[in-house]
This record gives sequence, C-alpha cells and structure tokens, in this order.
Amino acid sequence: MTLPKTPSLRLDGKRAFVPGGSRGIGLGCAVALAEAGAEVVIAARSADQVAQAATQMTEAGMSAIGVALDVTDLPKMKAVIAEHGPFDILCNSAGLARHSTAMDADPDDFTMVTDINLKAAYFMAVECAKGMQNGGSIIQISSQMGHVGGQERSVYCATKHGVEGMTKAMAIEWGPRNIRVNTVCPTFIKTPLTASTFADPEKVKWIEGKIKLDRIGEVEDIMGPVLFLASDASALVTGTSLLVDGGWTAG
Repeated sequence: MTLPKTPSLRLDGKRAFVPGGSRGIGLGCAVALAEAGAEVVIAARSADQVAQAATQMTEAGMSAIGVALDVTDLPKMKAVIAEHGPFDILCNSAGLARHSTAMDADPDDFTMVTDINLKAAYFMAVECAKGMQNGGSIIQISSQMGHVGGQERSVYCATKHGVEGMTKAMAIEWGPRNIRVNTVCPTFIKTPLTASTFADPEKVKWIEGKIKLDRIGEVEDIMGPVLFLASDASALVTGTSLLVDGGWTAG
C-alpha cells in the first residue's frame, strides 16, 4: 500500500502580486504568501504605506517589494504587471466601500466603487493570466456581500456579486490552461475599511446577530484560506468561493 501524500502549502519559487496589500486584509494576504516562500509584490495607492509594509516584511525575513499604484489607472496597472511579472499568484485585495441607502447612492460614488471593486479586479485578472504560462492561482478578495444583501450596501453588493460572476466565467475559460480562479469572501473584519461601521452601535448589534461563531473577524482569519487557494493544496479548486463568514450566510 502506498500512502497518499498531503499537498504542500509552500510557495517557494512562486511570485505573487497583492494589490491593496499595504494594510488590513491585503497586508495579511501578503504576509501569508511571503511566509510560505513566495516573492511578493505589494501595490497600493499610498507610496509611503506600501514602502513601509514592504520594509517591515523584508526586515522580518520575507521577500517583498512595494509599488505605488492606483489600480483604476489601467495603463499603469498593466505596465506594473509587465515590469514585475509574470506572476504565479494574484491575490487582489484592492477595494472600496461607499455605503448609503439605494435611493441615496451618489452616481460618482457608484462609479468609484465599481471602478475599483469590479473593473480593476477584472482587468488585473486578465493581465496576470496572460503571463501564467505554467498555470497559476487568481484569488479575488470578495465578500459575503457577494452572496447576500446588506443594509445600505446596494452598490457594494452589486460589485461583489459581479466579482463572483466573473470569477466563475474566468475559471471556465482559463481552466484548460491550469489557471485556477476563486474568491475569498470574508464577513466583517476589523480593518481601517470597516472602522466607521464598528463605530455605530446599531450596526455592531446587527453584525453580531448574524455571525454564528459569535465574534468579529480578524485579519488572521483570512490568511489561511488565501494560502490554501494559492498553494497546491487547492489544486482541484476553481470557480468557487471560500466563505470566511462565521456562518453569516448559513441562514
């Protein structure tokens, strides 16, 4: 009898691109990938923040460089990927929220959120996939709101449902090239992006009533799922969502 061998979670020799990687969930993703041996390129709008993140990771013994990039600048994004790629892994954590009721949604906010959460995510995946000649893993940090609705989140939900749809379609199209395309869908995680939400007692009460595990998410809760999807441990996983929602969408 030959015993099966557990696939490795190591990423030695792999190169990863992490837009939105200078803080919050994105930084957690970058650290998880780098700790597993990947060479990580972090991108974010703030040159100071991205440089600080890359420096701290390097000082901790990881391989990381930082690039200032507004992901809505598609020509610049394409140039950055061409300069620093090809990549084996894309973990896109760039995102934005502008919450309001559906009737109060501002058209400019709609455009801004859509440009970052959906349009940039789409074309980043395309550009990275072009360089994945030996297969690869594309991970979009989506949201539980890509599967349900939420208070004052019509625009945000629209973009995240869109990310879920494009992920399935890209997985079908690129499967023959061994490019896996998946999403990680967190519940509310304590980050700078969610600070305003957690400052509202009524919204905190709503959140706590939905999470079955009875606690708010932490950045560390996302790191393991991202590493799984980036590694050979998920070699047959594509076109799906890994819900890290504490049971929110269970009912």
